[in-house]
Amino acid sequence: MFRSSLVLVSGLVLSLAATAAGPGVKAQFIGGTLPGVSAKSSARIDLTGAEALVFQCRGTELRIAYQRINTLEYGQSVSRRYAAAILISPVLLLSKSRKHFVTLGYVDVEGRQQALVFRVEKGDIRSVLAGLEARTGRRIEYQDAEARKAGKG
Repeated sequence: MFRSSLVLVSGLVLSLAATAAGPGVKAQFIGGTLPGVSAKSSARIDLTGAEALVFQCRGTELRIAYQRINTLEYGQSVSRRYAAAILISPVLLLSKSRKHFVTLGYVDVEGRQQALVFRVEKGDIRSVLAGLEARTGRRIEYQDAEARKAGKG
């Protein structure tokens, strides 16, 4: 009996953790025209809605109709792992760290051009790019050949 109660409790905890996260992917808000949200804030991007993208960051929820999105850009920042190489091993100088950035331009309800820049984890970037292209009907603009290769897979 104790074991079945433990399984039930652990199952409940796991389901609560899953629902607390909500739909969408984790991201990091880098910057843009969103007032009241500081750079490098944790964010969530939900592309599951049929009509609008939902961007949640620090208690702010922004809904952007897909039809109002007019630019999509993807780029990477590549850096050597100097700090890790100094602290752990010089062999790490041979490896590169890539960060994946999406810039989303849209027209707000008042007709003004706005922009969001966010960073997405490596494992989520392809699904985010594919979802944005499918929902908006717009092509992703790639900053360079390396970004195009990474975004297309």
